[in-house]
Amino acid sequence: MPLHPQCKAFLDMLASGGGPPLHELPLAEARKVPRMMIELCGPEEPVAHVENRTVAGPVQPIPIRVYRPSDADNQPALMFFHGGGFVICDLESHDRPCRNLANQSGCVVIAVDYRLAPEHPFPAAPEDCYAVTRYVAEHAGEFGVDANRIAVSGDSAGGNLAAVVAMMARDRGGPALRFQLLIYPTTDFEDHSPSIREFDGNFLTIPTMNWFTDSYVPNVADRRTPYASPLRATDLRGLPPAMVITAECDPLRDQGEGYARKLQDAGVPVQARRYEGMIHPFFNLAGIVDAGRTAIADSASAVRAALSAAHV
Repeated sequence: MPLHPQCKAFLDMLASGGGPPLHELPLAEARKVPRMMIELCGPEEPVAHVENRTVAGPVQPIPIRVYRPSDADNQPALMFFHGGGFVICDLESHDRPCRNLANQSGCVVIAVDYRLAPEHPFPAAPEDCYAVTRYVAEHAGEFGVDANRIAVSGDSAGGNLAAVVAMMARDRGGPALRFQLLIYPTTDFEDHSPSIREFDGNFLTIPTMNWFTDSYVPNVADRRTPYASPLRATDLRGLPPAMVITAECDPLRDQGEGYARKLQDAGVPVQARRYEGMIHPFFNLAGIVDAGRTAIADSASAVRAALSAAHV
């Protein structure tokens, strides 16, 4: 299927704005760009309660944002790690999708403002995300959540972090996670699959992806380790069931789908879903791309089913 007209209109809008590409901007300016796109996520949905707080991290306190769809206790929890190439984005850039996921999944969504590169390169981000996930499980009462019903999720770089946290939880003796929602995840920093070049320029470009990689994993040897590139893991057994979302016209499509297949080969239940005609950030374009709203609803439904009390 060709590029969807709604995605083409978005790319045309970006092109008409002119200016240098993201990787050529000063870092402070590049980090302002996602704030300019917040309205494209759709309207800000009210949720029952939103709280900003911090939890202890391996180096410094980690800011988090907690979205409660109701005031009930013992709710399932969905950890959310934002995308942005490990370099840009924050709690604000992904606030609206988190609200949507909370309302539609019935989960307490806990978004993590992990340390960003290049100031804090690998493994700062996954260590922060794992620390918060473990804290939530060990202090479930503070959050009004059920420690036995926790899932991890994220988009792009955040999808990488969700996959890695699932590995860390398995390797480090907990917490026991029930599900992983991986939205067009980065899974291989040495990817040379066909989609990388076929869809170069559909929002993501090779120079920008190289900038993200060089910023986050400056040590080339680290790029081959499973906690950086999950697709390179030799053993994916024992990981929680997954939903892997990919976009047809996304440079990262093949590595996301490759990871889904590798999970399946390891005996992990996987729902792999490709959205035809879509580009990399479509999940965050629910205000202008219909499939973005569909993907949020599909994701929330999968999380709700995975964390339902009937499965305990």
